[in-house]
Amino acid sequence: MYALSTQQLASLSNDSVHFVKLGHSSILAKVYGEFWLFDPVFSERASPFSFMGPKRFQPTPIRIKQLPHIAKVFISHNHYDHLDKAAIKQLADKTDSFYVPLGVENDLIKWGVKKQKVLSFDWWQDHTTTNSQIVFTPTQHFSGRGLTDRNKTLWGSWAIKVKDKRFYFSGDSGYFAGFKEIGKRYGPFDITFIETGAYDQEWSNIHMTPEQSVQAHLDLHGNIMVPVHNGTFDLAFHAWYEPLNRVTKKAVQEHVSLSTPLVGEVFSIHDPAINKTWW
Repeated sequence: MYALSTQQLASLSNDSVHFVKLGHSSILAKVYGEFWLFDPVFSERASPFSFMGPKRFQPTPIRIKQLPHIAKVFISHNHYDHLDKAAIKQLADKTDSFYVPLGVENDLIKWGVKKQKVLSFDWWQDHTTTNSQIVFTPTQHFSGRGLTDRNKTLWGSWAIKVKDKRFYFSGDSGYFAGFKEIGKRYGPFDITFIETGAYDQEWSNIHMTPEQSVQAHLDLHGNIMVPVHNGTFDLAFHAWYEPLNRVTKKAVQEHVSLSTPLVGEVFSIHDPAINKTWW
């Protein structure tokens, strides 16, 4: 893991798109000078409890209070390993806008985010700014944070075009035909961040195997694939490093350009894939 500093982030150029893995599925991006966060989880546990539940075994490379002002926070769905209440409360006053699936806005507002800062999305709904198109795209998953709220809010992924660059953030999903549709509508993507980890044969409808993750990348017409949703929390029965071994093997077989940066390592959308077997 690389430690990440405020000064290092400030020094990144404003004429490109830069990324940093923060752990699990959390991604920090500097997008033509703006800082964006995807599924920011900074808590010690991916759980409603501070004393039990999956505990992180790799720290975040930077703390929230060290982050610069955030223009946009994106949430894929409301599971604890993607929507961190403590992080949202800390980000509420230093973030301009929160992009969330339908229904998730209620939790954010309850946690102290001002209503006017929250934009909620249905599948295929888009939001256009001066130089970007942001689309909330479907996944095959589910939602819920307790015993009584299953599927009361939506879930999905994010397809983003900024100037002439495109990238995709998968959230969580089982493998499904929707990847081909997203690729047809919004691809090709310069980079895809694809869920690769926390799978099981019994969970095939809601989480992909590493081999299916590679196929999803191909369906999306991606150039470089970055596997996420691994290396931070132990959420399944497989060894924590197994997803990375399997996805590497499949990527070689399918001639996919796989990038495996360390947590805290900065890379840009125009960079070649980072080939590091750090696990």
